[in-house]
Amino acid sequence: ADALHEHDCKVALQLFHPEYDVQGVGKMIMEAGIAGQLAAKAKAANDVEEAEKQQKICDELTKGAYAKLHHDMQHFVTEASVDQLTAIKNSIAQCARKAQKAGIDAIEIHGDRLLGSLCSKLLNHRTDNYGGSLENRTRYALEVLQAIKEAAPSMMVEYKLPIITVNPDGSLRGKGGLLEDEAVEFAKMLDAAGIDMIQVAQANHTGNMGDTIPPMGAVPYNWTLGACEKVKAVVSCPVATVGRVVSVEAGEKILEDGTADIIGYGRSLLTDPDIANKVEKGECIRECLNCNKGCVDAIQGRKYISCVLNAENGNEGTIFIKPADEKKKVAVVGAGIAGLEAARVAAKRGHEVTVFEKSDKIGGQIHLAAVPPRKSEILRSIEYYEKILPELSVDVKLNTEVDCEELNKFDHVILAIGAHNMDLPMSVTDSNVVSAWDVLAGCEVSGNCAVLGGGLVGTETAEFLAQKGLKVSIIEMLDRIATGESETVMPLIKKDFEEHGVKEYVNTRVNSIENNVIHAVNTKDESEVTIEADTIVNALGSKKNLFDDSKLTVPFVYVGDCSGERTADISAAIRSGYQAGNEI
Repeated sequence: ADALHEHDCKVALQLFHPEYDVQGVGKMIMEAGIAGQLAAKAKAANDVEEAEKQQKICDELTKGAYAKLHHDMQHFVTEASVDQLTAIKNSIAQCARKAQKAGIDAIEIHGDRLLGSLCSKLLNHRTDNYGGSLENRTRYALEVLQAIKEAAPSMMVEYKLPIITVNPDGSLRGKGGLLEDEAVEFAKMLDAAGIDMIQVAQANHTGNMGDTIPPMGAVPYNWTLGACEKVKAVVSCPVATVGRVVSVEAGEKILEDGTADIIGYGRSLLTDPDIANKVEKGECIRECLNCNKGCVDAIQGRKYISCVLNAENGNEGTIFIKPADEKKKVAVVGAGIAGLEAARVAAKRGHEVTVFEKSDKIGGQIHLAAVPPRKSEILRSIEYYEKILPELSVDVKLNTEVDCEELNKFDHVILAIGAHNMDLPMSVTDSNVVSAWDVLAGCEVSGNCAVLGGGLVGTETAEFLAQKGLKVSIIEMLDRIATGESETVMPLIKKDFEEHGVKEYVNTRVNSIENNVIHAVNTKDESEVTIEADTIVNALGSKKNLFDDSKLTVPFVYVGDCSGERTADISAAIRSGYQAGNEI
């Protein structure tokens, strides 16, 4: 708190309890860990019998812990005793008391998880004073609010109010929390109980994080704003909205319209943590793609949270733009995402930067990546550079190919020449084969289509073709398609594949193609697989472009797709461009 206050910043803590017996599950996991250590110790001492005994205890406890966790996630809210709920409430209050003592400015009560489960008529099946009617189901949440206010009377308290929304097909999105009409009534209760602020958000407990934190194109912008507006109409406290309010302009319009008092930015602050300061100074803001690759996927995979567009995110203490010791003339060859980031960073450091791009626009492969269903928002990554590079006086020369003679006039060269769709490695005779890149660039495709390669490009190309009404098959050597795709996006792809009848051939190796017939083999049982197609789409991957650097007499470096043996995804491209621009 003190560190943040030094920078004129307020800090709030979010308090929540999950919808399971934390102490019970935790005790089993801890005991399993102890048994595992004893097993390892016995094994090291060559006591085989004791090692097997302790390992069996470890395995049984671990299995039991996860079984209890799975059970509790569905039933704890109903089965928890009043004593358990009281103890949790008291612990939350003590957290608030300690936070106030530490100088924290505010508490946010997470109205989902345990509290949301108790509020929900979908999950709460209790028959005591905490179940049944709306008044009973919201009783515990109001008790928690009162306990916090008593323990930390000087603290501002916000309530995150989860709304169970309705999907276009009529199904419910989320389980923990309240349907909109009940949520509005509960908001009145919170207001009467003295809540200082309410944040209206999407309810959880869906089984898919994408339902709560939706990826690009999955739901409209500002998608929970309608519920927020209804809550704001019946309460006196400030109301915040959150959920795909991507741009500052969108947030400002909401404030001007009076539909909310405060805008919550989540993923956007990972992409650009300086949004507020930049608005005040009128500086260019890098906007979130809602791709969920670096953030939500990391949360689900228990990995380091990052942002594909922000090389500094999470490492600001060690990765930051350093002012140049000496101003140099820098040439960047290629205006794909890696080259653009290299140009931005180099110019930000004070160098004089010129970008050479042989096509008529910047962005490279991003324009292809934006073509498949729901992907157009990825163009925001390019729009940022269209705004920021002129502000940094970067000279972008389009429709320009440059040679070594011209590049040698610069002090430093960054080569970002990209990649191309690789050729098919197997025998192909008398067959209609097109590349995935050509398809996404507008090449006309007809008839039955077989997409070779079930990586990201192949999967997205297959979905693109299926939505055009074509019959599509996708062929992949691995045991599943799109292994690098976000877990929040895969359910959308799978649903689209099912609706359009896309056939998936996994564990399938293509040996040859002849007269538009694909001869393949199932790698599990070596059985033959034959697939006929009118059009065969090569999506087996890309290969880096080559540049004859033998005549370069100035320092140079490769970035992005052309910088290694394997081509780069957007995150790796951004980071290689950032590093190159920062080290000149």
